[in-house]
Amino acid sequence: MNTKAKGTRLEHKSMKWLEEGKGHLKGRKYRCTRAAASLGEWDIIAISSLVTGTEDIKLVQVKANRRPRSKEMEALNAFKCPVNCSREIWIWKDRARKPVIEILGGNNDDEQHSSNGVCELKE
Repeated sequence: MNTKAKGTRLEHKSMKWLEEGKGHLKGRKYRCTRAAASLGEWDIIAISSLVTGTEDIKLVQVKANRRPRSKEMEALNAFKCPVNCSREIWIWKDRARKPVIEILGGNNDDEQHSSNGVCELKE
């Protein structure tokens, strides 16, 4: 499979996770848009409106098997976003059932970051 097709497949898989509230999302569902053929920093923009009316925004960069290269990481880290927005890297390993998720910047209070940068949600 060529890398473009693989990336598109993983972006759609990530959007399905976000839209269905799977895994670490614990039922919180998002409306997603994909930046197809874009040269911007983020592959997916996801917005959730909770029952309380609080909006939660995720900016997601999807990768296969590896973290972004150093120059791309600099751009992702430098990207400014509001407090209710999290900047995330979703890494799908080959044949994995769920992604490894790294959250940049720590904008959300309900998340705890391990020393390797992988997000762990508090219970």
